[in-house]
Amino acid sequence: MPQPRAHEPRARRAALLALAAAALTLGSAARAQDWPAKPIRFVVPTPPGTGPDVDIRQMAGLFSGLLGQQVIVENKPGAATRIAVESVIRSAPDGYTFLVGTPSLTTMSALYPKLKFDPKRELAPVCLASVTAYTLTINAAVPARTVAEYVKLMKSDPKYTAMGTLGVGSISHLTGAWFGSIEGVTPNFIHYSTTPPFTDLVGGQYPAIFEAMLPLMGHVQSGKLRTLAISGKKRHPLMPDVPTFAEAGVANFEPLVWIGLFAPAGTPEPIVRRMADACAQVAKNPEVVAARRNAGSESLGSGPQEFGVFLDGERAKWAAVIQSIGLTLE
Repeated sequence: MPQPRAHEPRARRAALLALAAAALTLGSAARAQDWPAKPIRFVVPTPPGTGPDVDIRQMAGLFSGLLGQQVIVENKPGAATRIAVESVIRSAPDGYTFLVGTPSLTTMSALYPKLKFDPKRELAPVCLASVTAYTLTINAAVPARTVAEYVKLMKSDPKYTAMGTLGVGSISHLTGAWFGSIEGVTPNFIHYSTTPPFTDLVGGQYPAIFEAMLPLMGHVQSGKLRTLAISGKKRHPLMPDVPTFAEAGVANFEPLVWIGLFAPAGTPEPIVRRMADACAQVAKNPEVVAARRNAGSESLGSGPQEFGVFLDGERAKWAAVIQSIGLTLE
């Protein structure tokens, strides 16, 4: 950009700045018009075979068809999703790298006071792809058929306070803490950070977990586990006999997990809009709708503005929970 000298007249300096701004705008517009001219990367912060990875790999071909370029799915797990997040933040804002975001984006700033980046400021929301119902599920041997009965057990016998999580600071951990504060109980958390906790739940090593429907559904259907309540405004069609948390008497309690697309801040708005439009079309595909429903998810495809409002609500919700339990991580 031209650097005006201090003695140049103010009008000339203003004209030079205007020309520079126009050049930047034209360059951005040209890049957006030519986009995409090469393959696009979707960076997933979880390992292969996990929910976000399975979801986005099923959809990648549809994105490729709509955008006319191959969509490459790249897994970068580790550090509670921070490795993938930081790698996307550091990527060029040119529309060729997107983050497959998860709820950790709405908790990490509150959990990690020394975080070296700001997810809200350095990532642009593109599209909320789906939300997934969250459940309270117990081992079938636990003598409780309702949330109220389970809470009564927790208060009467310490062995029923044990609760598995997917790691310290995970949504399953924070949801359990939130539930405990509402019900006046103190869960004894068993944190699984490297191995899945579901085998031990089925085996009766601990009695309960808060988790999404998908990894538990098979065990629930086989009778080894029992789901007591589920998030959402209405019952899920795959579990019509399971009440919502509101129906079960747990007021103002709405945990959920979600998947969305983010771009590095500064990505040209026309590119963000085009990717958001593609995401909305993918979300409406009947096969996608059915696949997500069978996984306990609702296919949405909400655009950047609506997604941004959703994220602000999630950040406020989890920040309050994190503050209430006094949890900070390094």
